[in-house]
Amino acid sequence: MDDLDSDWQRKGATLSDKTARKEFGLTQDQIVQAIRAGKLQYRRNSIHGNPFLRLLRREVEALVKNKHGDHYLKARQAKTELARINRELKQLKTRIAALEERKSKLMADPGG
Repeated sequence: MDDLDSDWQRKGATLSDKTARKEFGLTQDQIVQAIRAGKLQYRRNSIHGNPFLRLLRREVEALVKNKHGDHYLKARQAKTELARINRELKQLKTRIAALEERKSKLMADPGG
């Protein structure tokens, strides 16, 4: 029981139903059917009054693997990670540009 509870508490071990749809290409109907079939555990949650379902990532991955195969799962995970990396690179480039601009201003007017 402690192991199950720790899955719900551990960072990255859960995801919302919306994230499951986006990351793994599932539909809301597929998620609901899997919940009813006992393949997915869920917890109701809400942020700023907007309700959503929290799902265990490992169960969603197992569902996708059974439904579409291991190759599909790995391809979706790679696509998601690539998007995360590209987003982070874009943020870093923006930050670098801001720092370069600040550096130029300081070098042009060191006194102030």
